[in-house]
Amino acid sequence: MLTAELINNNIPRLKLQDSIGKALRLINDYRVTHLPVVSDNNYLGLISGDDLLDADDEKSPVEILQENFLHTSIKANVHFLNAVNYSNQFETSIVPVVNADNELAGVITLVDLLKALGNFSGANEIGGIIVMEMERPHFAISEISRIVESNDATILHLNTITHPDTGLLTVTLHLNKKEITPIVAAFERYEYDIIYNFGDEKFEDNIDINYRHLMNYLDI
Repeated sequence: MLTAELINNNIPRLKLQDSIGKALRLINDYRVTHLPVVSDNNYLGLISGDDLLDADDEKSPVEILQENFLHTSIKANVHFLNAVNYSNQFETSIVPVVNADNELAGVITLVDLLKALGNFSGANEIGGIIVMEMERPHFAISEISRIVESNDATILHLNTITHPDTGLLTVTLHLNKKEITPIVAAFERYEYDIIYNFGDEKFEDNIDINYRHLMNYLDI
């Protein structure tokens, strides 16, 4: 999914001549941390609510805060994960998207980013989750897939994160099955370190199973 597909045109844009008071009202009304500022649709940067609050006179134009603008943006034809990185890096609730001529195409809101991330990660799919930890050289997608598929399951999504202190790799598997006990057991047989797992397992006590078998036998 490209950033252009997530553009939200409902978020207002400011001009240099707009008052600081107006900018503050819009930030409060739309519940965002920043607003884009344009001149003849050319993107000038983002102005933050904090910088607006620090201004002495709400009647002054936004132009006087131009040196505080966040001038960075992302292109309309890049993958939407670039927008996620932008929001994380600059701590903004909107991400400005520009075209090749640096004209503001619109912004992507944090809400829309979260929805896109949910779809991208398969969060809307019903299934179990297994989280493992391992040394990076031991990470082999082919073997992990083989273990999962040998238990009649499919990996919907695989994510890896490197721990900054230990350097260990945390691998998260989202599977198409909720009953994942056999899969967890299979990984443990291959000495994978399972940190935790989530699934809708149907645990049955052996005594209860034997009792039901006996009752079924007596009913014959």
